[in-house]
Amino acid sequence: MPEMPEMPERKRRRDPERHRAAILEAARQTFAERGYARTTLREIARRADVTHGLITRHFSTKERLFLAAVPGNRDLEQAAAGDPASLPDRIAHAFVQRMEANAADDPLVAVLRSAASDERAATELLTVMQERSAAVYRSVLSPGAPSGTDDLDMRVTLVGSQLIGITFIRYIAPTEPVASMPPGQLAEHLARVLRHTLFS
Repeated sequence: MPEMPEMPERKRRRDPERHRAAILEAARQTFAERGYARTTLREIARRADVTHGLITRHFSTKERLFLAAVPGNRDLEQAAAGDPASLPDRIAHAFVQRMEANAADDPLVAVLRSAASDERAATELLTVMQERSAAVYRSVLSPGAPSGTDDLDMRVTLVGSQLIGITFIRYIAPTEPVASMPPGQLAEHLARVLRHTLFS
C-alpha cells in the first residue's frame, strides 16, 4: 500500500486581538512583580509567547505598553467625554474615585515611586502620560485645533502638576490636611483648582 504524502504543516493563524490581550496580561503580571525599571520587553514577550517585534508593533515603546497595561490610566477618555464646562468636575471626581479605589496599582503612583531610583524612566513615563492627557483634553476643549496654536498644553501640564501633588501628599507620603480629607470634599476642592487652571 503506497505511503500517504505528508500534509504540509499549517501556518499559525494571525490573531492580532489575541496577541494584544496576551501581551497586556503578561505586561500586567511582569510590571506588578518586577516594577517598571526592572521589566523588559523581552521578558514580557517570553511570557506572552510572542516576538519582541510584535510588542513594539502594537505599543511602540515600553512606556506606552505600561500605560496601556496598568489599571487606572485607561479611564481618562471616559471621564473627559462630555460638556467642556463641567470637565474639571468630571476629572476631579474620577481621579479621586480611582485613587481611593486602588492607588497602589495606579500608574501615577508607580511613576512617582520610581523617580527616586530611576529619574530617566520616570521622566519618560511622565512625558508620555502628559502627551496622552493633552490629546484627550484637547479633544474636548479645543477639537480640531493643532497643538501649539494656544496655551492649552501648558494648562494641561499645570493640571497634571496638581494631580501629581495630590497623589504624593495623600497616597505616597500622607500629609495633613489632605491626607485625611473626606474623598468628596477633596474632589470638590480639586475641581475648583482645575476649573481655575483650565478656564481662567
